[in-house]
Amino acid sequence: MQGFEIRVRGQVQGVGFRPFIWRLAQERGLAGHVLNDPEGVLIRVAGALDGLAEAISDEAPPLARVDAVEVSELVFDTAPEGFAIVASQGAGAETRVTPDAATCPDCLAEIRGDGRRRHYAFTNCTHCGPRFTILRALPYDRAQTTMAPFEMCPACRAEYQNPADRRFHAQPIACPECGPRVWLEMGGEERPAEEVGAVLQDGGIVAVKGLGGFHLACDASNAEAVALLRERKRRPAKPFALMGEIETIRRYAQVSEAEAELLRDPAAPIVLLQKAGEALPEAVAPGQDSLGWMLPYTPLHHLLLREWARGEEGRPLVMTSGNLSGEPQVIGNGEAREKLAGFVDAFLMHDREIARRLDDSVVRADPPMVLRRARGQVPGTLPLPEGFEGAPQVAGYGGQMKAAICLIKNGQALLGHHLGELDEALTWEAFEQADADYAALFDHRPEVVAVDLHPDFRASRHGAERAARDGLRLVEVQHHHAHLAACMAENGWPLEGGKVAGIVLDGLGLGLDGTVWGGELLLGDYLGFARRGWLEPAPLIGGDRAQAEPWRNALVRLDAAGLAGLADSLFPEAPRDLARQAAAKGINAPLSSSAGRLFDAVAACLGICPMRQSYEGEAAMRLEALAAHALAHGESAEAGAYAFSDAGDVLETGPFFQALAADLAAGVAPEAVALRFHAALAQGFARRARSLIESGEAKAVALTGGVYQNALLHRLTCAALLDLPVLRHRTLPANDGSLALGQAVIAAAQSERD
Repeated sequence: MQGFEIRVRGQVQGVGFRPFIWRLAQERGLAGHVLNDPEGVLIRVAGALDGLAEAISDEAPPLARVDAVEVSELVFDTAPEGFAIVASQGAGAETRVTPDAATCPDCLAEIRGDGRRRHYAFTNCTHCGPRFTILRALPYDRAQTTMAPFEMCPACRAEYQNPADRRFHAQPIACPECGPRVWLEMGGEERPAEEVGAVLQDGGIVAVKGLGGFHLACDASNAEAVALLRERKRRPAKPFALMGEIETIRRYAQVSEAEAELLRDPAAPIVLLQKAGEALPEAVAPGQDSLGWMLPYTPLHHLLLREWARGEEGRPLVMTSGNLSGEPQVIGNGEAREKLAGFVDAFLMHDREIARRLDDSVVRADPPMVLRRARGQVPGTLPLPEGFEGAPQVAGYGGQMKAAICLIKNGQALLGHHLGELDEALTWEAFEQADADYAALFDHRPEVVAVDLHPDFRASRHGAERAARDGLRLVEVQHHHAHLAACMAENGWPLEGGKVAGIVLDGLGLGLDGTVWGGELLLGDYLGFARRGWLEPAPLIGGDRAQAEPWRNALVRLDAAGLAGLADSLFPEAPRDLARQAAAKGINAPLSSSAGRLFDAVAACLGICPMRQSYEGEAAMRLEALAAHALAHGESAEAGAYAFSDAGDVLETGPFFQALAADLAAGVAPEAVALRFHAALAQGFARRARSLIESGEAKAVALTGGVYQNALLHRLTCAALLDLPVLRHRTLPANDGSLALGQAVIAAAQSERD
């Protein structure tokens, strides 16, 4: 019998896609079957399609992402009777694994209703619930998840087996009769979970087991509770994330329609929002003008907020990562008891295991950007640009900070989740697990390995060792070239699209000349680049210590500008003589053009944590908040903007710091100084990038590197490039979180040409 075969590619497993196809077939009276396999979803239909292919794209389930619908003719040996959903076939995957998704409205209504899932903390369906955090292997079936120990009760199995039910083949399906349970632990004793609200109302701190790990929660409006959490966790200033219902968030922050949409997204990320309305304690986010907010995204979070809100309507909770300083988030019950006992007054536990730790994703709506790509956003694939159709399988291993892994296969790039700093032992274990994990989940067998040029990065050593062991080609990629390539790939820039002027501003990356780069204008494509401009290099006195102690960067910049006396007056307690001797002799003082360290220098001149930062980027974030405050209160970004002087390809900083010093002597407000610095950096690099476009050497400008997470600098640079084509990061991080993608596409491009 004549018929058709339909191949659907994309994020189509674990999202209710097969019952969706079954319903479409029932409506049309079609006969055949649908199944999952390693390439996605496969449909076979006897007779005419009656618009089925079109409906697949137009009416797909909420969590589905359809990349392709491919139709071909098929001959049936025997005419099928009815339409069936049949068992999954094959192992491994060419398709996406669905990210975890926030509780859907239907499940939330059940939790708040009177049915058998009333107040049940593990309610889910095919439109919501855990996916990647419970998955052990493919195909995505219950036996391959951490739900395997929980045998379905008859009621749940009936829903699971009914194609007309929204829980048809919802692998984490559960109810109070058969699923995981939640409890409160206090003083080593198990207590009813409902008592958690009283602990929080008394100013206590609770460790809450979520989807990808534990959080530490406390009353965000209680200054004493927030201070206690900071003291116990030894986290003096890094901003805390917050959780609340949308009505609560609007009391403390500006929420645009775009921001509300991000908050309500199934990924349920942390969204950075401008402070407004009622004030929370300054200790929630010291020195910042924005706060990181998220909505409750699991039934447990909804129930927690409900218990907490009794008699305390509208007060938010701090919801920060549960971990020891520098370590990744805790995920196991025993691990939590061992490591978090000194932080908390109680544990809100459950007995469903977490298969892999995932931090909360962090995003911004204006300008659109992803600062941390994790829970709810991974795993996911990005189609490679035109020209990469024949690319081999590549593994890119990223950098040392904000580590992530990228795999290329069949025209798609899979960028893994945020892992963190690889010097930390547990993070390194997570990196090695992720390497094996993604390879197994996606049936990946690389022919090429791509790493950072820096030989001492742990990821670089790992990649080199693997290439040598398995006989694979090794490609070493310069750090800032990888940043540029990542931005190009995210924007779909073709392999033969021509050269791009890349403004690459970040902290540190080994340059081709052996110095440390970080404030660069590159002219390049996937195959190579030329360095066409850079910040005047300065010594990093003390090496890594220069990243933690901003005064060191200010000292060398002021000295070079002939302002040693100002440096002496600003930093009287610092060991200036020893630092100057080290710089003069080049002892542990490598030259660097880092834009990140320039931010630190300016911040230190303004008295912003000059002696030591308590977390990475603290000085720069506080400096941005100052500048944003000036702009919001009528200060002009153009008027009084500082300028760099040009010396060939070098943006010299001497005149810049002389102007800054004059402003300080004249009593110009620190907010205005901060704004003038941002404007100078934006205009200085934009002017040079524009010249490459106008000369015909470049066809577009790309903004990349971790410094472009600075929303103000991002806006000012775009304003200076207003009439030019600009490539920006929107769905992938500008920081080292996308570095592995850049490495992988560069290695793929070179392999295509060889």
